[in-house]
Amino acid sequence: MNPIARWRERPPIGGGAVRPHAYPQDFMDSKSVSDFRRLIQHCWMWLVRVKLPYGIGATATALVILGSVGYGVIKGDHVPNIVATLEDARDQVANAVGFGIADLRVSGHNQLTREEVLAAASVTGRSSLLFLDADATRERLKANAWIGDATVRKLLPGQLQIEIKEREPFALWQKDRRVSVIADDGTVLEGFVAPQLLTLPLVVGVGAEIRSKGFLAQLDRHPAIRDQVRAAILIGERRWNLRLRNGLDIRLPEIEVAGALELLATLDRDAKLLTRDIAVVDMRLPDRVTVRLSEQSAQAREEQIKELIKKSKKGGRV
Repeated sequence: MNPIARWRERPPIGGGAVRPHAYPQDFMDSKSVSDFRRLIQHCWMWLVRVKLPYGIGATATALVILGSVGYGVIKGDHVPNIVATLEDARDQVANAVGFGIADLRVSGHNQLTREEVLAAASVTGRSSLLFLDADATRERLKANAWIGDATVRKLLPGQLQIEIKEREPFALWQKDRRVSVIADDGTVLEGFVAPQLLTLPLVVGVGAEIRSKGFLAQLDRHPAIRDQVRAAILIGERRWNLRLRNGLDIRLPEIEVAGALELLATLDRDAKLLTRDIAVVDMRLPDRVTVRLSEQSAQAREEQIKELIKKSKKGGRV
């Protein structure tokens, strides 16, 4: 039986009626109550007799204030600003005792300006040579997409040399209707295309920025075709299509691309294939080349066939 239920069935003390809402704690032993009170009194007297060190209250208050300030700094994301302020003060002291940057040399920049290189390196007129970390400065420079490598030299007491090696603009890459300038390793250099870079080859599609270097190298072997190409389009990250300036589409195979380009160059040289009135040259099958006429050419050919059929029915000479 449940202990509470069993207790409720006990006869009342002293023969009186049982209160309907009585609980066991209502009948706490008076001895237990007195023991509890003595324990509380003993603990209170111990706290009163303890002698805390002098100034503990002020120290505790200061710790609480510092903790609140620290929490506010971290919560408000002010740590970088505080660190920057401390570093600036440190650099000012170093500059005052003769460790400023008196001679600053920057070389290797072409696409970037001198100011952009210094901004990437986080070097300002207030920086000191004493506290400048050459390795950290080099890593900051390499974080810029245009900078492939960098060398930072500190020559005390006051010379700093920064030499960078820029990535070269290699092609224009179009993805989701947005065109970017890329390097030959696929690194996006710039989201804005300067007028002097508009002559770069255009590659289109997901993954085209990575695979363009090898494909464009194969295309360069055939200047007669390359010079007519408006864009190279990567289809399904597997194979390439060429869109010529006259609107002709050339569908290249997934494998043996070099052989297909060689055949295309031969057909153009011998039969002027790329300048004919056609819309598509399909080279995806290894044993044949399929040509689809343009709409105007197809219509003209259809009318020509109809005319030949008409003449044959009249007994004319075809």
